[in-house]
Amino acid sequence: MLARAGQTQRAEILAEELAKTNPSNTLLNFYWLPTARAAAQIDLGHPDKAVDILQPVTPYELGGTGMSAALYPAYVRGEAYLRLGQSSQAASEFQKVVDHPGIVVNFPLGALAHLQLGRAYARSGDQTNARKEYEDFLTLWKDADSDIPVLKQAKAEYAKLQ
Repeated sequence: MLARAGQTQRAEILAEELAKTNPSNTLLNFYWLPTARAAAQIDLGHPDKAVDILQPVTPYELGGTGMSAALYPAYVRGEAYLRLGQSSQAASEFQKVVDHPGIVVNFPLGALAHLQLGRAYARSGDQTNARKEYEDFLTLWKDADSDIPVLKQAKAEYAKLQ
């Protein structure tokens, strides 16, 4: 997503164009575009706006599998809640992803949700559940290249929990 790559203005222009040319595409207009806009708001430092944008998306989150869904709005909403310091709400969103492996399938957010859930637990002071989620993430990524930044960061965060 362009918004996640720091190209929020370009992402918004593309989103507007897609919305205009595909007004009857439910998945696009009620799932992907709000999710992209919310991700842009997080990157712009407005996680509260991201949460607001994603509220209408909730009924559609469990509606598909694989790349057509993967519970990406819940994941982005969880990120917004983490940025807002609302750990329990963040944990609830990431738990949705973890609880639905049949929807997430092998989409990377499935593994990353464990990491984010661990972060939410750690921030709320629940060290036991935080360690478990970090361990789950590290197990899922045990064969990943060791120099991936998110993996290095997760290992450092996990070490601090010990």
